[in-house]
Amino acid sequence: MNIYQLFPRLFGNKQTDFHIDGSKTENGCGTFNDIDDTALDAIKDLGFTHIWLTGILKHASESIGTHPDITKGRAGSPYAVNDYHAVDPDLGTMADFEHLVDRIHAKGMKVIIDFIPNHLARQNKGFDPCNFYYCDGQAFVSPRIMNVCHSESFEGMSYRAFKASVSMPSKDEAQQPYEEFPAKATGNNVFAPNPSINDWYDTVKLNYDEHDTWEKMLEILRFWCGKCVDGFRVDMAEMVPVAFWQWVIAELRKDYQPVMIAEIYQPDLYQPFLDAGFDYLYDKVGLYNTLERVLCEGHEAKEISQVWKDLHEMDAHMLRFMENHDEKRLASPRFVGDAFAALPAVSLSALMNTGPFMVYNGQESGEDAVGEVGYSGDDGRTSIFDYCHMPQHQKWMNGGKFDGGGFDESQKKLFGYYYHLLHFRNEHSAISEGKFYDLMWCNPWYTNFDPQFVYAFLRYSESERLLVVVNFNRNEARDVEVKIPHDALALMGKRKANEFDMNDFASETIHVHLATSETKIIDLDSRKIVFEN
Repeated sequence: MNIYQLFPRLFGNKQTDFHIDGSKTENGCGTFNDIDDTALDAIKDLGFTHIWLTGILKHASESIGTHPDITKGRAGSPYAVNDYHAVDPDLGTMADFEHLVDRIHAKGMKVIIDFIPNHLARQNKGFDPCNFYYCDGQAFVSPRIMNVCHSESFEGMSYRAFKASVSMPSKDEAQQPYEEFPAKATGNNVFAPNPSINDWYDTVKLNYDEHDTWEKMLEILRFWCGKCVDGFRVDMAEMVPVAFWQWVIAELRKDYQPVMIAEIYQPDLYQPFLDAGFDYLYDKVGLYNTLERVLCEGHEAKEISQVWKDLHEMDAHMLRFMENHDEKRLASPRFVGDAFAALPAVSLSALMNTGPFMVYNGQESGEDAVGEVGYSGDDGRTSIFDYCHMPQHQKWMNGGKFDGGGFDESQKKLFGYYYHLLHFRNEHSAISEGKFYDLMWCNPWYTNFDPQFVYAFLRYSESERLLVVVNFNRNEARDVEVKIPHDALALMGKRKANEFDMNDFASETIHVHLATSETKIIDLDSRKIVFEN
């Protein structure tokens, strides 16, 4: 599975004019219809098999009239759902969504959408009083109407939170503050009537002590399966009881077979959630965080080995990525600061295991999320709360042609890298179904290897044997000797290291030294190099 995370509000927005905190009219907004056949052909040609349509459910926003005291940004958080059975009207109608699903399927790709079971918008439809938790006898107080009187109140506050706290709660000064009595518990487990500006104050937590909540969630999943959705990325799945997942996935799969992906950050819950029926889990706290430390904090590449050791053979169930809507852009100065310097981590994420690999829209074009757009501030992320666009992505989109007509030479090279990497995943059984062998144990410091910056491993199937060597040093090429032990050769059905399929995605030539083999040089487009003793 190669998953393309596509945020329709951003993806299809062709408007280049921009106003900080601008309205939909001022800043534009993509729609379902913008994801037309041309766009889908381009996504499939890039090598993707699945599209995760992010933020399609009707959610708190200026467009639907949600009270500004409980809305984050003018476009609102797509995870503050107002109606689980409706689509975001900014994107189009339900019929438009259904036509989009049909178009995606006609291209041979599959559709994943968000399922948000832990929380929903404070102003919502379809739920009963028993479905929530309460702060009895206390009224809700929005952090957006608090009085900020002292500078020390800002200590530890993010820019986003600061901006929200000092903003007027409404552009209409006559609008009364939002009222809620008794106060409902806030989505991130805040059981108090006055959540802070850093909390999920725009949401309320659902009560899974009530079986009625379970039944409602099952009905919602069935509703979207009935719309021919192929899978769900489950938001904050770990905040909902495992017992619910055991029940609801079993019930759902009596009639449907959706792919189930859990956003999860607690490794001790990995196995229980897989046992409950999830197909894949986020590998954020393992591989992503480790690669972040290697890229940005000077940690040794050899630390990556601990990731697969900690997973205890759950690797095949881990969703790998280096960008998504929650994380900073790789090209952002607040993260790596260079889309090319991040490619070693991207490649390793894509090639290390058989599980799915995901790319966030704009990543392939070098989107850097520089500058303030509104509520989101300048935090290295493309805002999901504001009406805005992706300037680098628009160069690929090129007015709807999706031909990269606006790319400079550097972007063409970056885009080509992702193209070759994704197709390499699709074309090689050693990646899609093969086994993994870590070579770090037999390549220590005293050899010509350098595990500070270099990570090497094998992937192999009955028909293919691949050697992957990754250099994390952004300033220097590495001349390395990779030792392959006899037991690895035996596992691959080889007596000698005399033949490997190779592909270098980053440069025009590749220099390879293996055992007694002579050096060979191949072009980027070559697919095979043979070593002769």
